Amino acid sequence: MKLPRNLSGRQLIAVLCGEWGYRVLHQEGSHVVMETGIPTKHRVTVPDHRVLRVGTLNAIVRAVAAHKGVSRDDILTSA
Repeated sequence: MKLPRNLSGRQLIAVLCGEWGYRVLHQEGSHVVMETGIPTKHRVTVPDHRVLRVGTLNAIVRAVAAHKGVSRDDILTSA
């Protein structure tokens, strides 16, 4: 699946919190640090930008997919 070109940081944060079990720990400047404990502890940082760059979005989605044991497309379809 092709990466969306207009996904904001807030939208990605909402998807990770709502469907993938992440929660917001804190924010440092424009970067939001999120964590999950399912299946093990994992932290990811999401920039709170209007539009995420494609490489940044790809890196975050790949990291979450690898940790959750799902495909990258599963995460993108919920976004």
